[in-house]
Amino acid sequence: MAKVAGMGQGSNATGDARSSGWHAAVCDVHPDGLLVADEQGLLVYVNKQAAMIVGTPASDLLGQDIRTAIPLQENDGRSWWACTDPWKGLAIRSGHREKLLIIPGRQEVLVTARYVRPGRSMPVSQVVVALRDAEARRRAEAGNSALISTVAHELRSPLTSVKGFSSTLLRRWDRFTDDQKRLMLQTIEADADRVTRLITELLDISRIDAGRLEVRKQPVDVVAAINRHIERFVASGYERDRFDLDGEGTTLPEVWADPDRLDQILANLMENAVRHGEGKVSLKVVGTGRDGDEDIAVTVSDEGEGIAPEHYPMIFTRFWHSSRRGGTGLGLYVVRGLVDAHGGKISVGRAKGGGAEFRFTLPAGAPEHVL
Repeated sequence: MAKVAGMGQGSNATGDARSSGWHAAVCDVHPDGLLVADEQGLLVYVNKQAAMIVGTPASDLLGQDIRTAIPLQENDGRSWWACTDPWKGLAIRSGHREKLLIIPGRQEVLVTARYVRPGRSMPVSQVVVALRDAEARRRAEAGNSALISTVAHELRSPLTSVKGFSSTLLRRWDRFTDDQKRLMLQTIEADADRVTRLITELLDISRIDAGRLEVRKQPVDVVAAINRHIERFVASGYERDRFDLDGEGTTLPEVWADPDRLDQILANLMENAVRHGEGKVSLKVVGTGRDGDEDIAVTVSDEGEGIAPEHYPMIFTRFWHSSRRGGTGLGLYVVRGLVDAHGGKISVGRAKGGGAEFRFTLPAGAPEHVL
């Protein structure tokens, strides 16, 4: 491959050679395709990734006019080179921002260009073009589309219920008994809570993906938190005998966690066990050692069919859910993010009773900044 013109300028011959060789080696392992054309538009450098994307050996591309060797086109079929023309036009242009273009007969690529000038307002001496496979962007866009579709579907049902019952009550209030009114209002409240939970999940996903999820730690009683959730399930109609808590009355290490986030974790795991599992829901809280430090380990298990081992690696990813049951498939993704934000770990396995078993840990002791 020809060296990139201008590399090592101002150095001696030995320095130029070393600099050129070092830069070429780095560029060849760069994940993006890189091409460099000189002041006449002739290709003087092509890295391995660019040759792979274009589908032509680098040796065949060197020395060719970049405009004919790589005939980039707009979506409407116009030549991108004719539209942008780096070698003519305004002498103050420094490049071209990323744009989705087409290589005829090949594929769509994301293209970024930089124009190198020896001085201000002087003619272009080099054009550096970066090519990136657009498939990764397509996958990301497909994931976002799936998220939007899933959320729209999950919002439609509760909002339809809220709208229907509220409209009915407003128009026909006097026609219903107090018990009928109470039932409709309870349904409206439950569906409103469902919408709120979904919106909270979406906000948390955004924070997790951006690395901005924050937890406000304070001392928490994990056993008491679990008991509160059991009481909520009982109040909503489940039998108390369905829940078995092991850990009450035992001495456990002090745990600092965000109470609201801990409630999210417990609510999601316990609801999964109740909705998707069968039989008794067993909960266990123990202290466990790790590198000399004590942690809290919480286990939530059921007696249903369980989860196939081949699905374990996918359970905490977006949109995973049992093929038999619906849902957004976002809950466990959020749970993992919340546990990770606390510095803990979460895993899934098979319970002794044959169902699914989720186990997460929380570090014990006060955070360093409050010691």
